Amino acid sequence: MKKIFISALLLASLFSLSNCKDNKTSENKSLTKEITFTKEGELTLMKSSNDSIVATLDIEIADDEYSTETGLMYRHSMAENQGMLFVFNNSQRRSFYMKNTEIPLDIIYFDSEKKLVSIQKNAQPFDETSLPSEDVSQYVLEVNAGLTDTWKLQKGDTFQFSENK
Repeated sequence: MKKIFISALLLASLFSLSNCKDNKTSENKSLTKEITFTKEGELTLMKSSNDSIVATLDIEIADDEYSTETGLMYRHSMAENQGMLFVFNNSQRRSFYMKNTEIPLDIIYFDSEKKLVSIQKNAQPFDETSLPSEDVSQYVLEVNAGLTDTWKLQKGDTFQFSENK
């Protein structure tokens, strides 16, 4: 009888440990929830030829080390009228990649005068291939793939933006 009691106690302990492990797993899943969009400003894209407005977007702004490294990682989708603007302190050749990024993107590079210098179109999710700018840039705008073709963006087109206060 004593052996049966000890065996039952051991089994109960194992089930208890198993349940704790399952709880930790579900806790980890909740820590990697999708990051949701937070509007931090508005951006207007304009044609260089006549300053006509091509598009107006709600933007998130990445202007510190953490937000520029994370970018649009861990997002499952993004609305057509949304984007992420990366703002850097200086102009230099930049390169982005799609590690942990689930959304196909167009990556638009702008110089310090906010003029378009190059576009990396249809960057594929999770691809770690380097996607460099053709020239030095200070601003980078990420939007859903295909929008740069829809908007017919070209080198020299410009943008302006304002931050929410």
